[in-house]
Amino acid sequence: MPELPEITALTEFLDERLSGAQLTQFLLPSAFALKVADVPHESLIGRTVGSVCRRGKFLIFEIAPALEERAEGDTEGPLYLIVNFAKSGWLLFTEHQPGAEANAAGGYFAAQLGFSNNSHNYGVTLTDTGTWKGLAIFIVREPVEVHGIAELGPEPLDVSFGLDEFRRLFTKRQQIKGVLKNQKLVAGIGNAYSDEILHAAKLSPVAHASSLEPDAVERLFRAMKDILSGAIKEFSGKKPDELKPSKKASMRVHGRTGEPCPVCGDTVREVTFVGTSLQYCPTCQTNGAILAKRGHDEDS
Repeated sequence: MPELPEITALTEFLDERLSGAQLTQFLLPSAFALKVADVPHESLIGRTVGSVCRRGKFLIFEIAPALEERAEGDTEGPLYLIVNFAKSGWLLFTEHQPGAEANAAGGYFAAQLGFSNNSHNYGVTLTDTGTWKGLAIFIVREPVEVHGIAELGPEPLDVSFGLDEFRRLFTKRQQIKGVLKNQKLVAGIGNAYSDEILHAAKLSPVAHASSLEPDAVERLFRAMKDILSGAIKEFSGKKPDELKPSKKASMRVHGRTGEPCPVCGDTVREVTFVGTSLQYCPTCQTNGAILAKRGHDEDS
């Protein structure tokens, strides 16, 4: 699932090219992906992209009124085209109007959007390669109208989110990994980066939040900031099709089952749950203890 670092890099890439662009095409082959629409999706054609940004794991296009509407003094505010990529969604970006490249996603695409900006044409094809298609699209007048956004916790790299605020998350008997992944507590961190953060902080993923000593919480807080900001810096400027491979290559323990830990050389181990798994280093994180191979994901 795309997480905060790669979606941040994606929004920077898209905003640089699409801010000020006119939406010229919006093809929605079926209504399945469109979960909420305050206006018909076709009515966005002719409008201008004000900006592209992110909240949590959501990609947000701010769509201003069409030029003729503004010229006539229309006071209607912007609309927001919001994408939740879910587990297997992503996008294809082209420097021309979208077309047959959607077949790269196995023939399925959730939507195709065309843009024109200062004589440059661009295409965005929203794809979902999962067996279960979870990518969701919302067209709303305010981002908080999307239930998932309204419930989001603070952004982990926001300057206003300090150690004191972070400490307040660790008062319940909940696994640390579940705290980091809980979007209502802190936004944008998923399965991959929670593994990486816990490895950097040298903490067991199944330890309970309320059991952490103050210095361990501070270590986790610093690791979270360092891992996320480092990944954003590494991914900045990369094209959308480069982000997923770059993320995979940057992982130290996530997705590295059976490989040596880059810190201590021990073998990276895995715990599997229904539909997901986690990876960890026994020497770095669990004092050498091998966690159960299977369990109940109480924090999913």
